[in-house]
This record gives sequence, C-alpha cells and structure tokens, in this order.
Amino acid sequence: MHCEIEFLPVGAGSKAGDAIVVRYGYDHDFKLMLIDGGHASTGEEIIEHLHANFGKDASLEHVLLTHSDADHASGLRTVLERVSVSNLWLHIPWLLAEEVRHLFKNKQWTEDGLRTAIKAEYDIISEVVDLARTQGTTLHYPFQGKDIGPFRVCSPTWHAYKHLLPQFEKTPDPDQAAIEAAGMWIRKESAITKMVEAARAAIQSWTTESWDNERLRDGGVTSASNESSVVLYGAFENANTVLLTGDAGLNGLRWSADYADKAGLPLQLFSFVQIPHHGSRRNSGPTVLNRLIGPKLPQGTGERYSAYVSAPVNDDQHPRRIVLNAFKRRGGRIYATQGGKKVYWGGFAPRPGYSTATGLPFYTEVEEYT
Repeated sequence: MHCEIEFLPVGAGSKAGDAIVVRYGYDHDFKLMLIDGGHASTGEEIIEHLHANFGKDASLEHVLLTHSDADHASGLRTVLERVSVSNLWLHIPWLLAEEVRHLFKNKQWTEDGLRTAIKAEYDIISEVVDLARTQGTTLHYPFQGKDIGPFRVCSPTWHAYKHLLPQFEKTPDPDQAAIEAAGMWIRKESAITKMVEAARAAIQSWTTESWDNERLRDGGVTSASNESSVVLYGAFENANTVLLTGDAGLNGLRWSADYADKAGLPLQLFSFVQIPHHGSRRNSGPTVLNRLIGPKLPQGTGERYSAYVSAPVNDDQHPRRIVLNAFKRRGGRIYATQGGKKVYWGGFAPRPGYSTATGLPFYTEVEEYT
C-alpha cells in the first residue's frame, strides 16, 4: 500500500506541537489516521483539512496520541466532538495507578487516592477519553509490539512507561531509589528546570560548523514525558519505510532500535523520518542517529531519504541547526513546517493546490553551547 504523511502547521513562537494526517492504502481505497492534535486551536484546522481534502464525511480509522503533553492532546477534543473515530490509541496515566503505586515517594497513597490525584492533573486527557467513550470509539494502549493500522509501535514498552510515569512533571513525587534500581531514572522535570533551560537557550551564541566537524553531542536529556512518546515503524510498497518519532529522546530512540533489531525490522533504509521533538538538540545524538538512519556520508553524497520536522513559525529555538545538519550529513533532505503544511506523498498522486517544497540547506553557522 501507499502511505501519505502530512504535517500540519502547529503553533507560533515558542508554542510547538504536532498534528500529522496519514493516508494509507490506494488512491480510491484508503483509510485515514491522525497522529496528535496540537493545541486547542489546531482541532478546527484538522477538521477543515479533512473536509477540504477528503470530504465532509471523512472519518478516522485511527487516532494516536503519542504522549500526554497538552501541545499534542488539546486539539483532539474538537476532533472527537465532530469526526467519527474508530480507534483511539493513548496512554491513560491514572488508570495505571495501582500498577505503579510502589514507584511513588509517598507510600501512603491508596489506589483511589493516587488515581484521583493523577487524573486531576490530566484534565485534557480525561476529556479526550470521555469524548471517545461517548461516540463509541475503541480505546487501546500503544505499547511496543502493537500494530496501529500499517504501523508497528517500537517504543515505549509497558515496563519503561510505568517507570517514566512517576517522573512526569504533573505526577506526584517519584521514589527515585526504586526507579534508579530498575535503571530507569530520567529526571523529574520542574517549572524551575524549564526556566533555567529557557534562559540558557535565550543567551546562546553562534559558531561555525563544517561537514566534517559535527557539533551535536550525545548525552542530551529530555523529559520523562517525552521519552514515553510513541515511536512508529511502517513498511510500504516499493521498499518505502517510515519512522515517526514524536517527541522521543535518546532513550526512546534507542529502545526503538533495540526492538527493530529484535523484530527484524531493517534500520538505515528509511524513505521518510520524522526529526524528533521539533528539532531539539536534547532528543538527537550522533550515536543513535548512526544506528537508526546510518553513519555520516561524504560531503556531496546524494540525498537518500526525506526528514521532516514540525516546528512553529517565528520560533528561534526550534529546529536547532546542529540537529538539521546531523540529519543532512546522514543523507536527509530536510523540510520544516514553520507555518506551512508539508506533505510526503508516499506513492499517492499529489493533490491539487500543492507545490514542490524546497529543502533546507546545510548550515555553516550553528548554535554553540557550553
């Protein structure tokens, strides 16, 4: 089958997010899938897009929420109010309370008490779940090994998710020792952590970078919530393979590579790759990129796959040039949304009203970090 992947523009300034419409099948026999719903205002834009391109009665076979952050979940409320959705895939944090209760610092939590506390912090997810149940949508957990339409979930595992959940920004304090003992400590992100990192990013300086001098480094740390993001692998007609990464960080990408090796899913042969987390430097590193998409190529080697990044317009933080260059070195033809739709046709005939996009260049001036 064919696989068309369209990134809708989400957010402006520092308000990132994702909304991806996937069409799979053939020109006159296809199904639609939505991955993430962006901000609250994005929901209306998704509906307009579906109606304009696929008719007023367009329905969604699958909707996937990659992780529980509001910039990915909010728009799904509008979608579920107005579009027929057969299957909704998402993690529901509070329903897992009993199975993760021992991983929280406060050992006095009851199952009901912990469930109530977590649910109160995830009111948007609660609304999404209620709307899905109202329209009779089937709910599923997207854990490793599950098939969502033509895609296979590569990450997270249930084991990883249950250790990440207590480390989310919105959940009660984790039992760090218990989580470290399982080798799953990421960090507990806080408002102060975010403020410090935002301040550091705002005072960045610039430096030069050549093709042979890669400044992107391993060791970036993203939030536990991002590491819980669903990573999808798809294989289609004419050896067309796809990797969708959501906001996954180095751990999520490594877990995905481990699973792909175990399941016999070929790496380094992708036709299409999503650049993780809006092009953040904390979510990519040379080692995992070498493993997933291949080592650096000699300068002048032809481009061999498309790499898309969902980034807001007028955002001076995303995407990072050192990240774009890293994908470029490994054979990527790079496209960024930044206020406009970007579509990978994947075997489908192009629809009217779309023009050929221009790929981004290799940057010789990049961000410098201490």
